[in-house]
Amino acid sequence: MKYLYLLLSATIFTALFANCAGNKDLQEKAPVKMDNAYYTAQGEIINLYIPVTTIQTNRVSLDSVYFRNKKAPLIASPDSPGVFRATFNTGKPDMIMSSDPKEEYGNKIPQKIEKMDFELNDDEAILIFTQNSKVKYYRLTGVKQRV
Repeated sequence: MKYLYLLLSATIFTALFANCAGNKDLQEKAPVKMDNAYYTAQGEIINLYIPVTTIQTNRVSLDSVYFRNKKAPLIASPDSPGVFRATFNTGKPDMIMSSDPKEEYGNKIPQKIEKMDFELNDDEAILIFTQNSKVKYYRLTGVKQRV
């Protein structure tokens, strides 16, 4: 009887905590009205652009985006109103290595590869947004490169 109680409690415990990790569900409907997303590549820098035509700023906040195993914050582009931009650095930064720690002060932290819960193709990205104080995810497809 003791083993049955232990097995039952372990099963319930596992079931309760297994649901917490799988909470990242993709939304079927886009949070905003937008045109097709695109990106430009200039050397080691990739800029991802999301043209937004309509957004309810009191309900929806575009936070960040996953693209090609990296995560970057979305900012409103000052050049074009209604366009959100994320900048990714794909190169390895120059590092100053010295026996004097003061000379290494200017080194920048590299942008790390993010572990994603989603399988993405090269022309897909995950938009992370907040809607009514809840973090949600939306898959952007057909992301093309513009020259």
